[in-house]
Amino acid sequence: MSLLQVENLEVFYGAIHALKGVSFNVEKGEVVSLIGANGAGKSTTLRALSGLVPCRGKISFRGNDLLIVPSYKRVTLGIAQSPEGRGVFPQMSVLENLEMGAYHRQDKAQIKDDLEMCFGLFPRLKERVWQMAGTLSGGEQQMLAISRALMSRPELLLLDEPSLGLAPLIVAQIFEIVKKLNQEGMTVLLVEQNARMALKISHRAYVLETGRVVMQDSAQNLLNNDEVRKSYLGI
Repeated sequence: MSLLQVENLEVFYGAIHALKGVSFNVEKGEVVSLIGANGAGKSTTLRALSGLVPCRGKISFRGNDLLIVPSYKRVTLGIAQSPEGRGVFPQMSVLENLEMGAYHRQDKAQIKDDLEMCFGLFPRLKERVWQMAGTLSGGEQQMLAISRALMSRPELLLLDEPSLGLAPLIVAQIFEIVKKLNQEGMTVLLVEQNARMALKISHRAYVLETGRVVMQDSAQNLLNNDEVRKSYLGI
């Protein structure tokens, strides 16, 4: 049984049919990417998984029907999202943002250990632990958004456009951290405009166009696919 199984997912924004029967799966321990042009439905897919938009179809997580679970409870099942645009709480400190990620947890000793884990991944956050999140740079806010998601101890980490608007050096650092997290056992579903970077750290990927999956394969095969190279990799 797949960790995550999505079948015939449909989302409407008013009269706009944003997702038109999207199906895919994620196995435990994988990094799976959703790639495609702007407006293809990638971020909408993640929002549907988190319960942030109404949808039809089937979403199964660890064999359980996710569509009957309210959005605020999905994090307690083991799903956490680092959203597009980071979505940090600007008037709260770095520490307070991280503590918000663990709001549902009672294991205080382990929460402290996980804070140190996040500071180990992103030392810059420890340097700015009392700084207001709204005053951080874009790269620092992205580090904070990912760390806040990790503080919930997810079994599945949803990353929505983690490289958006960041300098190349910060992008490379973020992707190295994602790769390290996966090597330590984290399952990741990645939505990313930078298809080349996404495919380089993924096991498999799905290509979306106008709300439909038009191609799926191993990440390496997609990197070498002439159509993908021409349309999404600029080669």
